[in-house]
Amino acid sequence: MARTIEPDCRQCRREGCKLFLKGERCTTKKCAMERRPVIPGQHGNSRRRVTFSEYGSQLREKQKVKRMYGVLEKQFRAYYEEAERMKGVTGENMLSLIERRLDNVVYRMGIGASRSQCRQIVNHGHITVNGKRVNIPSYQVKVGDVIAIKENKQDLEGFKALKGMKIVMPKWLEFDTNALTGKIVALPARDDIDADIKEQLIIELYSR
Repeated sequence: MARTIEPDCRQCRREGCKLFLKGERCTTKKCAMERRPVIPGQHGNSRRRVTFSEYGSQLREKQKVKRMYGVLEKQFRAYYEEAERMKGVTGENMLSLIERRLDNVVYRMGIGASRSQCRQIVNHGHITVNGKRVNIPSYQVKVGDVIAIKENKQDLEGFKALKGMKIVMPKWLEFDTNALTGKIVALPARDDIDADIKEQLIIELYSR
């Protein structure tokens, strides 16, 4: 299975913003963006102001979103092409499709500390959708789908800690921390995605 092997903190530094790839560490002073917020490489400490061309800005925005969600180029391009065929605004459709990935939904529900951890949780078969085990991180959830931690896995240490916790999540999701079961109550709207994403730049790049 193809995957990104570049160190997480290096990816954040390259994009110049926190991508929250390492969970709680990203909110502490140990975060690389707090300790060394410069571009990685021998010229990272240069005092010259980094400026991008129009194409460069579009490319950096695409790379940022890909790294944020842990999606590789071929799959990311497929989301764009599918969004283009849908009714509505292409950029918003694309973000909605990516948000509805099962690994991202598990992350949004607070089951894991980062998207990469949630991808692993899904890969290991710990998550069910409508009562059936699903181990495909890119699985597209639909309105009404019931997402749950598999019953025989709920006693694992990491999942037991969720019991009774108060978790802040987008309004299109529900999650009962006592039953460890959640539900998709609506499709994600653009306002539900709080990350600093300029999706129009990505659409312009792919429209070239």
